[in-house]
Amino acid sequence: MYTIPGHHHISMITKNAQINNQFYRQVLGLRRVKKTVNQDDPSMYHLFYGDLTGSPGTELSFFEMPNAGTTVRGTNAITRIGLLVPSYESLIFWKNRFELWSVEHGEITKYAGRDALHFKDPEGLRLLLLNNDGAEVPENWSAWAGSNVEQKHRILGMGTVEITVRNLERLAKVLRDMFGYTEVSRSNEEAIYQSVAVEAFGEIIIKQKEGPRERPGRGSIHHLAIRVKNEEELRYWDKRVKEHGFHSTGIVDRYYFQSLYFRDLNSILFEIATDGPGFTADSTVEELGQALDLPPFLEARRAEIEAKLAPID
Repeated sequence: MYTIPGHHHISMITKNAQINNQFYRQVLGLRRVKKTVNQDDPSMYHLFYGDLTGSPGTELSFFEMPNAGTTVRGTNAITRIGLLVPSYESLIFWKNRFELWSVEHGEITKYAGRDALHFKDPEGLRLLLLNNDGAEVPENWSAWAGSNVEQKHRILGMGTVEITVRNLERLAKVLRDMFGYTEVSRSNEEAIYQSVAVEAFGEIIIKQKEGPRERPGRGSIHHLAIRVKNEEELRYWDKRVKEHGFHSTGIVDRYYFQSLYFRDLNSILFEIATDGPGFTADSTVEELGQALDLPPFLEARRAEIEAKLAPID
């Protein structure tokens, strides 16, 4: 049986790509590794930020939707993203940096057993920095030397992802019984699952909450993608998803990776995505994220697509 080695990427909604671009590059010091478009609706940008090459597990991706309204918070949604930093001293560094950049943030506290610093991006997306405390990170992660954040405090990659649902056990069964995640703690209204023992880079915390379903808008999370190695493993998971009674989209070729999508019974959208080919499929490492890259099936429409997109730095 195959196992899940951690998160692949997570995708959000932004109303303004320029503001988003400035925050994640200049404030958080991440590399923009791909400037492309939503392949299902090429009228909108799809931006990816991460490490040197946008390694699986470091990717934050955003769809630009200029007409996006305000997110109405609720349940049955992915509600928070953890990002790993090297140390407790890094949390102090980031708290000071957020004050300098006027970023909304809290005090250093605990979250899922780790030192943490909560903050929001300019559109209200809820994030937190987590102290990785010297723990290992996936060997495929590669630091970007061009970051404006000093190396000892740079964001490493994705950590704990929080999902809030009306029915905790429905989602727990998906993680535990279908994907083989391990339950590491449980209370009446909260459970923590890990795809790799002890490690935060494959950790999901489920919170149970009654109430209306969240209404998405700017600063909301669209879906979480989890990692698989290749197409062979993806086909295995496609079969598993269907055997557990869920509707799978079947395998979709996204050019930079292959993937499939399904929703659990709480309507949480999951993607399962392969590690490769990766963002260097159409760009050198040095040129990543600079030009507008289009998958081959959209290249003939480049002039039309570029005419509809507002330039960003």
